[in-house]
Formats: sequence, C-alpha cells, structure tokens
Amino acid sequence: MRIKILDHPLVSHKISVLRDKNTPSPIFRQLVDELVTLLAYEATREIRVEEVEVVTPVATTTGVRIADPKPLVVPILRAGLGMLEGMTRLVPTAEVGFLGMARNEETLDIVTYAERLPEDLTGRQVYLLDPMLATGGTLIEAIKFLRERGAESVTCVCLIAAPEGIAALEKGIEGMENVDLFLAARDERLNEKAYIIPGLGDAGDRLYGLAE
Repeated sequence: MRIKILDHPLVSHKISVLRDKNTPSPIFRQLVDELVTLLAYEATREIRVEEVEVVTPVATTTGVRIADPKPLVVPILRAGLGMLEGMTRLVPTAEVGFLGMARNEETLDIVTYAERLPEDLTGRQVYLLDPMLATGGTLIEAIKFLRERGAESVTCVCLIAAPEGIAALEKGIEGMENVDLFLAARDERLNEKAYIIPGLGDAGDRLYGLAE
C-alpha cells in the first residue's frame, strides 16, 4: 500500500483550524471541502485518461480527457458525505456511489447497512472518502467490499489517521495490490477509547452538528 501525506503549509494551516474545538460547523465544513480538493489533486495523479482531438480558435491539437469507465467516488456514510463536494469539484465527471457501514456493538463486526453501487466494478478506479482513519476496521471492510465487486484500484482519501489505524489497514489488506492512502496528517496515537490523539473530535458531529 502506498501512503502519501501532504506536506504543504496550507494543508497544515487548515488542519490546525479544524482541530480547534471552537471552530464552528460552517467553517469546519468549508475547511474540509478545501482540504479534500487539495488531497484530490494528489490522489488523482494516476487517473486514467485517453487522447482526444481538440480544435482551438487557431489550430487543431491533441489533448486528453478522463477515460471510460469513469472513476467512482464513494463516501462512507455519514461523515464521508462532507468530503464529497470537494472531490467532485475536481472530478465533476466522476460517478458517485455510497457505502453505509457501522460497528455491531455486540460482535464488534463491521456491518454494511446501506450501499448504492454498481454490482460490477470491473476496471473501475474507486476513490473512497472517510475523514478519519482510527482503528482501520471500517476502511478495511470497505476496501474488501469494493474489491470483491471487481474494483481495479481503491484510493483512500482521509483527513487524519492514527499510526495504529495505518498499521491495521496495511495488515488487513496485505497482499492486495492497487490500494493507496492519501492523508492530510498522521497523528500521534489512539487513546483507550480508540479516539485519535490529538485528533479533531467526531468529524460527523462537527460537520453536521448532530449526535451520532
């Protein structure tokens, strides 16, 4: 698995404002949107393109366009929805699917409670959106779900991650090719409640102002 952490002063600045507990939801949403667009710029470097003839006002030339099948953007509900606009702004021709996943409190298994995706993802480049990589369980199951449907590659776009989550993800998808992880920041650790430290709190609550 290839891991890329963006090293840019604007990214660091925006993450710092996100972390501040006094940052209100409207500003939080705006910053998430901006950060995802910056992440998407890097995450889509290997997006498939094909040559196309372009007629300019003065000549004919050869350019490129995003090739078929179009990339698929998949936010993990609900917090991943806050990342969707930032991603599709950069790739407006991408298709959008949805995955709803939650942990069963009794078995601790990850349960898929909602999905809106093509049955066959053969040949598709998928961009998976989830703000926080904590324990890694949800992201691992989401990647497996997509690959079982035939996704050619899965690029995970997250804002922050804990080292424990990254390690769990690498172990959970060991041997699986064409999986990448793009981050705005790698944090220090998980605490005893599996919260990311220093983190930024509950991303869903801070985006939408509602309890889980």
